[in-house]
Amino acid sequence: MKPILDYLINRFEHAKGQPHHIRKQIAFGVSSGIAALIAIVWLVSSVESGTFALKNPTPEDGSGDGSMFVAGMGGGSQNLAGAAAALTNESAPAHIEIIDTTPAPVKVKPVEQTTVPF
Repeated sequence: MKPILDYLINRFEHAKGQPHHIRKQIAFGVSSGIAALIAIVWLVSSVESGTFALKNPTPEDGSGDGSMFVAGMGGGSQNLAGAAAALTNESAPAHIEIIDTTPAPVKVKPVEQTTVPF
């Protein structure tokens, strides 16, 4: 380990003696290398964990057979009612209906400012 550390210290001392534009190029190269190393580690870990895995729809998992997926911010029971209502009329043409489920804004009574005497 000592020879690698000595090499890095010698390269650092050599870079300190270079003109400003050369030091900027060295700094840019080193930072680009570190960023590339981080990106490669991230990409390899994402591929290994299956984050980028694409799945073909199969009847076993419920996709590709006319079922639908309802995504929302709420719990599961809130979304199940919409999915059940959408599947009641199977002779209708396929369509997507987006329903806004954001809660109504709460009206806040303005606070009267008071002056505290000193």
